[in-house]
Amino acid sequence: MKIGEMTAFVTGANRGLGKHFAEQLVSRGAKVYGGARNPASIDVPGVIPVELDVTDPESVTAAAKAATGVSLVINNAGSFTGASVTDGSLEDIRLEMETHYFGTLEVSRAFAPQLAENGGGAILNVLSVLSWLTYPGFSAYSAAKSAQWSLTSALRNELAAQGTQVAALHVGFMDTDMTSSIDAPKSDPAAIAALSLDALEEGAVEILADEGARTTLANLSGGVASLYPPAA
Repeated sequence: MKIGEMTAFVTGANRGLGKHFAEQLVSRGAKVYGGARNPASIDVPGVIPVELDVTDPESVTAAAKAATGVSLVINNAGSFTGASVTDGSLEDIRLEMETHYFGTLEVSRAFAPQLAENGGGAILNVLSVLSWLTYPGFSAYSAAKSAQWSLTSALRNELAAQGTQVAALHVGFMDTDMTSSIDAPKSDPAAIAALSLDALEEGAVEILADEGARTTLANLSGGVASLYPPAA
């Protein structure tokens, strides 16, 4: 596929990685719709703002009607509550699932007919190395990302018949507002957006954006002992 010939819809396009995706898609020649709860917060030149709350099915349906000719969907919208699955607020835990799992599902289903009409197109789901790992302070988020990873595989299988490329982006911490309170090495989100779009053009369905993602994927075959040495 050629990004410059596509019409893209990016969720959570007003900040962080989503904003970088929107900027780079425009620079590569794509027509770009950007979704955000407050469309006025999208300030990327060339991006068409669309009101979107991925946790609200009616909002998703309206956004899919407002954006036409879409051939690339980037499910980037995210949340991070810091909730624990053992004693965190159930409201916060549900928000993580509503955003990452059900939000991705709703958006993908809403745009799938457009993708089919435009030759199949592609969906890129922004996942995380925490799709495969969980640590204190990240357990609700990790559970939702793990569910989103499984959903990505399901979408890949079920949309193959219409020619839709479904890709998963796995990445560690990035230097965004969401991770501002985390003291850890962080990737440049602009670089992550660039390598992800390059990989999509090459037909990738799994994008390992940093060394943490590559190492963690390799350790999955080693089971608990490899992933959580202190607990083994």
